[in-house]
Amino acid sequence: MPDTDLLIRKAKADDIGQITAIYAQAVKEGTASFELTAPDESEMRARFNAVVAAGYPYFVAHDPAAPDTIAGYAYAGPYRTRPAYRWSVENSVYVRPDLQGRGVGKRLLLRLIDATRALGFRQMVAIIAGPGNPGSIGLHESLGFELAGNLRKVGFKHGRWHDTTIMQLTLVDDARELPDLQAYPGNLWTPPDR
Repeated sequence: MPDTDLLIRKAKADDIGQITAIYAQAVKEGTASFELTAPDESEMRARFNAVVAAGYPYFVAHDPAAPDTIAGYAYAGPYRTRPAYRWSVENSVYVRPDLQGRGVGKRLLLRLIDATRALGFRQMVAIIAGPGNPGSIGLHESLGFELAGNLRKVGFKHGRWHDTTIMQLTLVDDARELPDLQAYPGNLWTPPDR
């Protein structure tokens, strides 16, 4: 499936079974996630509901000829939950193994970047796990993410220690522009006077 044939749409509850399968394979066979046991569909549904209820974007990619077959998914969530971080998000992108390297992740991440920017978020952070993970690092670099740091040997999975690479994309160019503190992205934090 060439990336030009992809459609990106908002994820829906009916997609959770395939999202669960894509993520389970990443957990069991790879290092893109540091989870050691793949969550079941019920847990993935709860996570999906929490992301969407908090106002964060969640997308899936599919071939228009097979709209019920998910090629990959991406979502944004809080970088951290303390109120001062509410203008920053962390991205997650997962693609079916048989479609990796074919532009699916790039299309998903582009849509995610546009959506988070439109929602008023200021920074997007990528925490990339694994031994180097050149595919994910290259994807993020191609979309303007810059290296923010490396954490050495912070995760132990598949019998060895793994590093994480932290990358960052500025979504709003002028850091001097202050956010509207009455209008805030996401629903994770509500000002006390509301």
